Amino acid sequence: MSRLTKRQLLSLTTGFAIIGSTRHAAAQDMPAHERQLYEAARREGEITWYSGQYNAETSEAVGRAFNERFPGVRCNVVRSTSQVAFQRLSQDARANVAQCDVFSSTNSGHFTLLKRQNRLMQYKPEHASGLLPAIQNADPDGFFHTTFLGLFLMTHNTRLVSEAEAPKSWQDALDPKWKDKLAVGHPGFSGAIGVWAVQMRKMYGWDYFEKLERNNPQIGRSSQDPVTTLNAGERSVGLCVPVGTTALAISRGNPLRLIYPTEGVLAAISPSAIIANAPHPNAAKLFMEFQHSPQLSQTVRLTFNEPLRPDVPPPEGGRPLSEVKLLAPSLEEQEKGVPEVRESWRDTFGV
Repeated sequence: MSRLTKRQLLSLTTGFAIIGSTRHAAAQDMPAHERQLYEAARREGEITWYSGQYNAETSEAVGRAFNERFPGVRCNVVRSTSQVAFQRLSQDARANVAQCDVFSSTNSGHFTLLKRQNRLMQYKPEHASGLLPAIQNADPDGFFHTTFLGLFLMTHNTRLVSEAEAPKSWQDALDPKWKDKLAVGHPGFSGAIGVWAVQMRKMYGWDYFEKLERNNPQIGRSSQDPVTTLNAGERSVGLCVPVGTTALAISRGNPLRLIYPTEGVLAAISPSAIIANAPHPNAAKLFMEFQHSPQLSQTVRLTFNEPLRPDVPPPEGGRPLSEVKLLAPSLEEQEKGVPEVRESWRDTFGV
């Protein structure tokens, strides 16, 4: 991707303005099921969203879009990494405090665990039928539903590493020439990094990470931290970085380039759910409807995230999903494997 031209910047700004100007009109012309939920949600007045999926900028944009479509129902965005969001939710449960209405994580294993613990509310959004067919019916019982399609790959700083020299595969990052040049997140904080570690272990065994440790990667917390590190020129190659955050950085003139590994790209097909003791249950249902609506997909594509619906075009400059080989461990592999790789990671990397 290249730096945005003035015309593209104007188009992007105009796009935000058009979406903002039409949302108030949309609120007056919403489907019957939305209108009913909206009236009930207005009496509750707010919804609190624990968001571990989109980056802070996109999460706040989603919150604003919801506020504009549904005036009088404020979305309180609590953005963190997925593991931290889950820890906060667990602390709420231990303290018998109801704060979170809707929980979103990149670690799908969180939801199978919460479902077994009877901590989720059963609700199937009507808008979910409009999702891409491949991501519908995340849970046949209707306790959680896909609200995020995140792609995670590699990137390199083009001022420090040329395209010809850059790694082409996940295994290329193990070459000793990348010692002191790599950056990656931490599975103890990031759900996506945990899922990636499960996938790499599945493909190559834990030996992959023992070799990676010898290259002394700089370990942050979020999967987005390597993007910041590469922008600053502190490291030259980032592992398991989100396409959306990286593409947004590129559009703003940062010297980065996306690398689609030859083995495939990690696909975080991740859900959201309403917590069983949600303090604002009607607002939570309305927010779940919004997450599956065209308005959500239109909002996130402006920050280069993948839309969830076939009636919304992909982000500008994005590679079509049909041209990308996707890697994704199963729900069972995520629930069992992420806690295991977190412990192994601390033993191997010492952090």
